[in-house]
Amino acid sequence: MNPFWENIRQGLTTWSLDQANFVLGVVGVWLMIRRSLWAFPVGLVAVCVQGVLFWRTGLFAEAKVQVFYFGGLAYGWWHWVRSKGDAPELPIVRLRWAARLGYLFAGLAGAVAWAEYLRRHTGAIAPYRDAFLASFGIVAQVMQARKNIENWPVWVVVNASAVVVFLQLGHELAYTAFLYAIYLVLALAGWREWRRAMHAAGGPEAKA
Repeated sequence: MNPFWENIRQGLTTWSLDQANFVLGVVGVWLMIRRSLWAFPVGLVAVCVQGVLFWRTGLFAEAKVQVFYFGGLAYGWWHWVRSKGDAPELPIVRLRWAARLGYLFAGLAGAVAWAEYLRRHTGAIAPYRDAFLASFGIVAQVMQARKNIENWPVWVVVNASAVVVFLQLGHELAYTAFLYAIYLVLALAGWREWRRAMHAAGGPEAKA
């Protein structure tokens, strides 16, 4: 069997951290699509597992950013509960263009600075690609914690880029690429579902 497909087959059939990562990741994103608060505790466990996996493969920026994801998920959990008031749930909001451009600039600046640090001071195997995924993953996580609908298109870009990056790094990461391909599909579904929910709420869209 081709090594690429063999790696995916082993990941799907052998219980390991990879498979735990698969289950926790998919369940966590599905709960986020449903805007369930259970997405946060599941996500907290998932990022711990994923951090270990990325560290083992030399993707140090992606490994370290899981610490930020942990904090972002904890903050998002608190924010979604505290800020909803008497409403059934915190409303989904759309960013103004100025805020979108600010996030874009922050993501690009963070990616360049982090890549240079990784290139000079670590043995990261793909510093620029690693830093891009990590930086814009942080951007998406902040948007998600704030319940900005723009988090989903950013996740679409991050997940699509991750599939390409992991495929380029060799068949050893085929299972991880497969997982991010599923995340990509889920991000598209989440974007559609949150848009539907936002429109169903009626009235003018809130803007942050």
